[in-house]
Amino acid sequence: MEMTMTKDEHKLRTARSYKLILLFAMVSMIMMFAGLTSAFVVSKARVDWLKDFELPTAFYYSTIVIIASSVTIHLAKKAIQKDNKSRTTIFLLSTLALGILFVILQFAGFRQIVENGYYFTGSESSITTTFLYIVTVVHLIHLAGGLISLLIIIYNHFKQKYNSSQTLGIELGAMYWHFLDFLWIYLFVFLYFFK
Repeated sequence: MEMTMTKDEHKLRTARSYKLILLFAMVSMIMMFAGLTSAFVVSKARVDWLKDFELPTAFYYSTIVIIASSVTIHLAKKAIQKDNKSRTTIFLLSTLALGILFVILQFAGFRQIVENGYYFTGSESSITTTFLYIVTVVHLIHLAGGLISLLIIIYNHFKQKYNSSQTLGIELGAMYWHFLDFLWIYLFVFLYFFK
């Protein structure tokens, strides 16, 4: 006897598959950042490592901003689950604005570092600032992927593709965004305590 899947079973299986693929990608990213932070720890033994380097204040503000963006995307997911499309719009656009503000603050932090006389490349650079630059830029590259996916989610939302029974796109976007938030908090705490 041949068994056929119902539409709901197919939707559940598809959602599970997409979530597993995303989890696999996130585990790969965690491994990459674990490698970078391990290299950072090993490099601290170098004689040219900066012992008195302070993180720029813009990085503190960007941490608050990315935590706020995690809250807004969570609220967007909750709003669409209740079919409240206007609140979903507000929270998705707020997440996008906060994501862009995070990027601006990261570059403001780079500028503060340079203004304090530390450089990322060239003869006047140090291994400390070069590592800091690499780690934050790699995170920004992943965040760019998050912003692109967020733009796609917003586009699909305006095309009325999401409702209380179809939330997969927003759920996947929220999962990835929370991951980026967690990743930055980990990097910030790591850089703060292991500088």
